Amino acid sequence: MKKIISVAAFIICFVATYGHAQSQDDRRFTALDVFDLEYATDPQPSADGSEIVYVRRSNDIMTDRTRSNIWSVKADGSENRPLLSGRDNYSSPRWSPDGTKIAYTSAAEGSNQIYLRWQDSGQTALLSNLTSSPSGLTWSPDGKWLAFTSRVPVENPSLAKPPAKPKGAEWAEPVHVIDAVRYQSDGRGILSPGYTQIFIIPSDGGTPRQITHGNFNHGGPLSWSPDSTKILFSSNRHEDWELETSESDIFAVSIDDGFVTQITDDPGSERTPVYSPNGEMIAFTKQSNARVMFKNTYLAIMNADGSGEKILTPDLDRPASNIKWAKSGDHIYFQYDDHAVRKVAQVDLEGNMEVLAEGLSGTSLGRPYLSGGYNISENGFLAFTYGTSQRPANIAIMQNGEINILTHLNEDFLSHKDLGEVHEIIYNSSHDGQEIQGWYMTPPDFDPNQKYPLILEIHGGPSLAYGPGFSAEFQRFAAEGYVVFYDNHRGSASYGEKFSMLLHNKYSSVDDFSDHNSGVDAMIDLGFIDEDNLFITGGSAGGIAAAYAIGLTDRFNAAGVIKPIVNWLSKSLYADSSIGQLHNQFPGYPWEHVEHFWKRSPMSLVGNVRTPTLLMTGEEDRRTPIAEIEQYYQALKLLRVDTVMVRVPGSPHGIAGRPSRLNAKVDNILAWFEKYKKD
Repeated sequence: MKKIISVAAFIICFVATYGHAQSQDDRRFTALDVFDLEYATDPQPSADGSEIVYVRRSNDIMTDRTRSNIWSVKADGSENRPLLSGRDNYSSPRWSPDGTKIAYTSAAEGSNQIYLRWQDSGQTALLSNLTSSPSGLTWSPDGKWLAFTSRVPVENPSLAKPPAKPKGAEWAEPVHVIDAVRYQSDGRGILSPGYTQIFIIPSDGGTPRQITHGNFNHGGPLSWSPDSTKILFSSNRHEDWELETSESDIFAVSIDDGFVTQITDDPGSERTPVYSPNGEMIAFTKQSNARVMFKNTYLAIMNADGSGEKILTPDLDRPASNIKWAKSGDHIYFQYDDHAVRKVAQVDLEGNMEVLAEGLSGTSLGRPYLSGGYNISENGFLAFTYGTSQRPANIAIMQNGEINILTHLNEDFLSHKDLGEVHEIIYNSSHDGQEIQGWYMTPPDFDPNQKYPLILEIHGGPSLAYGPGFSAEFQRFAAEGYVVFYDNHRGSASYGEKFSMLLHNKYSSVDDFSDHNSGVDAMIDLGFIDEDNLFITGGSAGGIAAAYAIGLTDRFNAAGVIKPIVNWLSKSLYADSSIGQLHNQFPGYPWEHVEHFWKRSPMSLVGNVRTPTLLMTGEEDRRTPIAEIEQYYQALKLLRVDTVMVRVPGSPHGIAGRPSRLNAKVDNILAWFEKYKKD
């Protein structure tokens, strides 16, 4: 009897302890949870604001891809249902002017094409048979046309004509001759010659007609005149446009004869033109062509012929974007970022501004970059993507001054997870006392009386910004017991011109390193960070900063340097971003300023490095090409510093673009850090 009782007691004890441990493990955010994440984007309210159509993005564990479907939800949060759903991708839903149809794009039949869906019957029809993918889909106000942009190929350049090969002979692939300045693009590789042109197609079906021509790119977003006879667009049609990164003008093209009228010709960039409801005015964004790291983007208006220009946001030291006219024509909606918060505002034609909503977020799953968008119905109904540190984006509306969340896309599983919590921290840089905003994520079951290892994670750009949004990567780190610290160092977006220009011609440098290092000190001062277990990582520009940091300090146990630039002398002439960076981020060309380019390069400090370093880059990366980590890897090996190189096959710069790759990135960083964690 005693034996039976002992066995029973053992079973009860086993279930109570092991079962509880299993339950706790199940509540942590894991690699497989990444496949369950969903988020909403591209909200499109109906004219009366009664219904919002949006794109619902989810991860498919079987194909390792992110799928886009089109869903609809009523303004009261009811009837959240699929309109176009399945294993195929559906995106870019756009209401017809009369609200009876939705145009959208899909590759359901092999290549990306334009489709229509009738709202009353649910019937769909294929409209186009294009050889290149359409983008910028826009209805004409009379509902007769759809405008879009698409790339049109041109003949490949050639120098010599090869001799005719004998019948049946198998010769090597012909050589490729390149004469373009911008000949490559990350994610697309070496570009076939071609230019982006504007097309229109009848909304009841027919043949697409190209209405712009010439060896220039004609970009969106597109805006129809109220009488449906003209389309506004922006382009740089200068002879040397390939060498100009800060020039763009506004044009109007007639859909009848393709006649193009130039409306602006100021130095700098005039972009995103939008006709007013009566067609008498144009709203647009304006930016100078100064060769500097930060150029503010202003919201402006002018008469439809280009006269009477007026800047409506002269005192807003934040870039304006995503502009839309109110139906009344007496004010304009736009969005901007301020201190790591994305906001929607309206401004009247006298420049009086009012913030309508904030907290747009949640469409950047991996890391907490500022993200999210909005749209306005004809009756002023505001729908936007709303996210938090605990949830990716849902569809939300503003109602009586309050945010009303209409969808709850991740509640089915995130509500049963113990997630890391995000906290703000404000501190001063040791370099010059500059105030820096940062955040830290604590692990689930956080106890401030314990000590935790710290990961410093640095954002890319460098002129981008993190915020207190959802991050799958940081949740993975926190689930493994790390406190994750991240900051918006000098040069980050959303803090204005003065703050951004503190890093002009200085990336990377002791200045921004001090911002990060002071943040680590501020975290230690909180009392729960284990000073013997400090780690550093970052991707892209964050990878540059991480590599630069370990050339200045040995305080980190290990580093994860992800897709960095380590040698500006080489990178600045063979990456797809070279021209823009040379014109705006450096004082000149590398052969003119060798010392400056070398000083900004982490390779100049590699002789100081003693920190065990993991290096990772996509093998098809053309933004920070893999040769950058190859040379750093070789240098560290020669210096006998423990290092590994992780190569991501077939991947461009966005190495976390597929769910399994996001996990692989985090898993390898964690494994490397665990190797050097002190007990």
